Amino acid sequence: MLYALAMGSPAARDIGKLVELAHADGWEVCVVASPDGARFLDVEALAEKTGHPVRSTYKAPAAPDALPPADGMIAAPITCNSLAKWAAGISDTLPLGLLVEAVGKGQPVVAMPFSNRAQIAFPAVREAMRRLSEWGVAVLSGPEVYEQHEPGTGDRHLHRFPWELAWRTFLTHPRQPS
Repeated sequence: MLYALAMGSPAARDIGKLVELAHADGWEVCVVASPDGARFLDVEALAEKTGHPVRSTYKAPAAPDALPPADGMIAAPITCNSLAKWAAGISDTLPLGLLVEAVGKGQPVVAMPFSNRAQIAFPAVREAMRRLSEWGVAVLSGPEVYEQHEPGTGDRHLHRFPWELAWRTFLTHPRQPS
């Protein structure tokens, strides 16, 4: 079971591509989005495609969990805000809470930001990505992944977001069971 986690980035609107890649390899997928990420999604279409509800908020304490447990996660697109909060252990959205737990459980996790060059270059974001990598997260960022765009031009670069790379990296993650 893969959890595909989307944060508040325009690239989230294409998360169905990740769902299709995972399904083609026989994986089940649950989509979980931050409240801002959910604004970019066609929630009904994704629920129909995955067979699971799209979650974007924590459940009530006594409520049963609507999703089966995850075997691993791909956070794509993840925002710089979420990267920095995740590395600090802040779980103020459902996807961040799941990511903090996944690292603690030693699950395979891939994170791929879609952000502009200036935000990716910010020292706290660079440090967050470094720390997450040290903790076993496969962080896909930099010119070898795709060239970050200039501020204010993200919508023109959505087609370059490498969903296939996120999926291949997940499949070969060192924490994947053999």
